[in-house]
Amino acid sequence: MSGIEITVAITGASGAIFGRHLLRALEADDRVSRVHFIASENSLRVLAEELSISGRADLVEKLLGAVPAKTIHHTDANIGASIASGSHPSAGMIVLPCSMGTLAAVANGLANTLIARAADVTLKERRPLVLCVRETPFNRIHLRNMTLAAEAGAVIFPVIPAFYNKPQNTDEMARQFVYRVLAHIGLPQPSAYVWKPEE
Repeated sequence: MSGIEITVAITGASGAIFGRHLLRALEADDRVSRVHFIASENSLRVLAEELSISGRADLVEKLLGAVPAKTIHHTDANIGASIASGSHPSAGMIVLPCSMGTLAAVANGLANTLIARAADVTLKERRPLVLCVRETPFNRIHLRNMTLAAEAGAVIFPVIPAFYNKPQNTDEMARQFVYRVLAHIGLPQPSAYVWKPEE
């Protein structure tokens, strides 16, 4: 799995810290050569409120806490980006967190933004699409859209952190959730907690 490319989107649901740790893990993973990053317009408000990150300028650098070596930032309006085409090689796409609006766009094939179009391409090319939905409680529309997306080939991976590893803070909780997501697409992380019940 050397030199793979991954697409990551952060949308306007609460949980920006999870997106931050996903980008950091992928930036540090030697198996990944390129990360295509998209932030929805609504995500900018959440990033400002939850992580005190404002504006699009140097957004990736602010999220990583360092100058990116392999993460490229695409605007959500840029539907002509490379990842909008099925001919562009990709190992899959992760949306973390995934808002109900983004879920609806993906489930119904709207492809009206780069995030929705890249997800649509991921599905039609039969590549892994992981939608880390974040909302509570779910209404019937949310549940129907999750079913539609799952039937189209997406994995619905709700943002539900684990507690059996006794996380010491929210950063550790977010990291371990991200490691579960990455393991699901074939990128297990060495620092991931593995449950070992008593024999």
